[in-house]
This record gives sequence, structure tokens and C-alpha cells, in this order.
Amino acid sequence: MTALLGLLLLGLLLSTVAPRLLARARWVEREPVLGLLVWQCLVVAVLLCCALALLLATSAALPGLRVLLFSGAPHGVEAAYGLQGAEGWGRLCAALLAAGGLQTLFALTREVRSARALRGHRHAELARRAPELPISIGAWRSRRQRREQLVVLESVSPEAWSLPGHRSRLVVTTGALQQLTDRELAAVLSHERGHVRARHHWLSQCAQALATGFPGVGVFSAFRDQVGELVELAADDRAARRHGRLTTALALAELNLGRGVFGACPPGLAQSPRRVDRLLAGRPRLSVTHRLRLTAAALAAPVAALLLAAAPGISALF
Repeated sequence: MTALLGLLLLGLLLSTVAPRLLARARWVEREPVLGLLVWQCLVVAVLLCCALALLLATSAALPGLRVLLFSGAPHGVEAAYGLQGAEGWGRLCAALLAAGGLQTLFALTREVRSARALRGHRHAELARRAPELPISIGAWRSRRQRREQLVVLESVSPEAWSLPGHRSRLVVTTGALQQLTDRELAAVLSHERGHVRARHHWLSQCAQALATGFPGVGVFSAFRDQVGELVELAADDRAARRHGRLTTALALAELNLGRGVFGACPPGLAQSPRRVDRLLAGRPRLSVTHRLRLTAAALAAPVAALLLAAAPGISALF
């Protein structure tokens, strides 16, 4: 039972202490893509701890499964895990972890179905409202050989967004075409294209499903909030690399001036001014060595869960 308890303790540690450290880290804004990787590794490590603990707990509760699990293992490996005689604790842990796993699966399924239905509705609405593209825009798109279709909606409000999926759409309004310069419009489209090509909607759906399935678990709610911010910063950086930080910041400011977000506004709308300030500040990226160290530390979390689960069996061989 040592491995089972160790996995539970490691999962508890990763889900409580690590999110607080990450939330206070200042490097995340400078490296949003790396920040997304670190958060994903953390969540995968927590889920891996739960899944491996469920496997060990179920093996302790069901002798038949334990025999099947250790059927090909060398002599002494099964005894090293100490699962015999722990049927009571095994049943309790397995029931709790299985309930959590089913809740996660249900929440993820519901989130995916809801997102697909919403995308289908928005695609249908676009097909109904979108006019024919001007010849100049259509020719520009063919020269660039973009995979996403550009759609223009008639609206005085300057807006732009993307619709992911197998029929990806980049949507801009006529108000945005009138208000933005050519370079600013290219930066906005590059930003939205970054969301589509990086599959940010998949990550957002998983984060939302975990936060919805476990509203009391801080690591999942923090993961959802951080994903919502970091995907925008990552898309900003993509646009800034191609069209310049100043152009991207001006485009972001132009699209949000009419919404009042640059004055006193609710917390949910305060992200745009911070993004503009970040682009204008132009802080340099971390060094390659620093990025490699952070990547190794992030990958160490799921590896630690695997090693902890295998530790009793490995020690029995030596």
C-alpha cells in the first residue's frame, strides 16, 4: 500500500502547492507557450496519480484483477506492493477514485458535445449572415494559401474572432475593416489564426470540463483560468512575431476602445489593457537554458508519478 499512499500524497501535493507557485511565477507572461506546457504537465501528473492509484486500489479490492495484473511479473513483485489483506481500504479508495473518473468523463463528454453544438450553430449563423467577400480580399487569401476561410460580417462594431473545427473560419466585421489599417488587420487575423492552428479550443474544453467536474479542486479551476489567459498571450506573440509588437498592440487597442475596457471595468474585461501593456513593454524571452530547465521540471512531474507507482516493483528486483 506504500505506492498507493505515495501516489495519493503526490497528487495532493501537486494539486495544492504547485498551482500557487505557478500563479505567482513572473516568467509565465514572458513565455505563455511554455506556461501552457507546464500547466498541462501538472494536470496530467495529477490525473496520472489518480489513475495509477485507482489501478492499485482496484487490484487490492479484487484479487482476481491483482492476479491478472501481476501474472507476468517476476517473483516478489506482487508482494512488494503489499496489496494482499487490504481489500477494505482498496474498495474505499477505488470507489472514490472511480467516481471521480466517471465524473471527469461525463463532464468532458458534456463539454465536447456542448462546444460542438455551439460551433455548429455559429457556423450556420455565419452561413446565413455573411456576404460575398470583396475581390481584393479573396485574391489576398488565395495568394497566401490560407487553410482557414475568411468571413466578413456587416456590423459597425469592430470585432474579429475565429471559429475552430474542420471548417475553420476567421471572422471580421465591416467595422473592423474600416477602423483597422492593413497591417493591423493582418495582425488580428494572425492572432485568430494562431488560436485555430494551435487547437486552443481543445485545451479550453478540457480545462473547462475538469473545472466543471471538480468545482472544489483548486488546480483545475486555476488551470481553466490560466488557459484562458495564456492562449491569448500566445496568439498575441504569434501576431507580434509576424507583424510587430506595436502594430499588434494598436490593433488590439482599436478593437477594444469602444468597449470601455481601458477605463474602470470589471475584472473579466481587464485582460485587454494588460495585453496591450505587455506588447508595448516588449520584455525579452527567457534564455534557452532557462526554458530547457523549466521544460525538464514540467516533464518531471508525470515521470515522478510513474516512477512512484513502479518503485516497489523495481526495488523487489534488486
